Amino acid sequence: MATRKKSAKPARDSTSARSSGADTGKLQAILEAFTASGLSELEYEDRDVIVKLSRHPRAAVSVAPTPVLTGIRAAEASVEVAAKAVTESESHFVKSPFVGTFYRSPSAEAPPFADVGQRVSKGQTLCIIEAMKLMNEIPSDVDGRVLEVLVDNGQPVQFGDALFKIAKT
Repeated sequence: MATRKKSAKPARDSTSARSSGADTGKLQAILEAFTASGLSELEYEDRDVIVKLSRHPRAAVSVAPTPVLTGIRAAEASVEVAAKAVTESESHFVKSPFVGTFYRSPSAEAPPFADVGQRVSKGQTLCIIEAMKLMNEIPSDVDGRVLEVLVDNGQPVQFGDALFKIAKT
């Protein structure tokens, strides 16, 4: 007994359908009826021909549930969202005045000049840029709170590269 499988898309080779005794017109009508219907699967048998049609792949898809934040965690999340919602007009970017290497602290063992969340005042040193073996302190040009450090320690910077994002106060 020959088995013929078909997907939702019809096969273009009609000679195999004729040789197995299947009527091509009947197969086309079955396919059109399946396409127009809301069925997800259809199986049709006629003499020695079996047609199986399916709209969906048989592989199971697993979706992990998203945890719902409640109580204190939800409040913390809303505070984080509010902190990220600082508009561009309220934030300021401290930019590199020249080409060099960015350093967050005066030495490898020392703490950084400025960390995320820290309040800084105008003129306070934020970092050092080494250029031509000279260590140049880069000050904040606004009062505010550091939102983001945009460059990794020891990375090269170009003239005009943004180094820090600061929320103006």
